[in-house]
Amino acid sequence: MEKKEILERMKAYTPFQQAVWRACMRIPAGQTRSYKWIAEQIGKPGAVRAVGSALGKNPFAPAVPCHRVIKSDGGLGGFSAAGGRAAKLRLLKKEGAL
Repeated sequence: MEKKEILERMKAYTPFQQAVWRACMRIPAGQTRSYKWIAEQIGKPGAVRAVGSALGKNPFAPAVPCHRVIKSDGGLGGFSAAGGRAAKLRLLKKEGAL
C-alpha cells in the first residue's frame, strides 16, 4: 500500500490515532524511538500510554512500523501483532535496530 493511500485510509480513525501513526511512519528502518518520543512529537507529552494504545490498534503495519517503538528504558514494550513481543524482537533484529 502506498503512503498516499495509507494517509487517506487513516482519515477513518481519530485525529489522535492519525497523529501517532504519522509520527511512527517517520522512524527510519533500523532505528527505534520511544513511546515518549511519539507523544512529544504529536504535542501530547503526557499521553505516553495513549500512544501505546493507538499503536496497539495500528491496522497499517508494516507501513506504519509500530514495532520500532520501544520503552524509554530500552525495553521492548508491547506488541499486539501476531507473535507478540517475540515477533517485535525478531523484526527489530532483522532491521538491525537491536
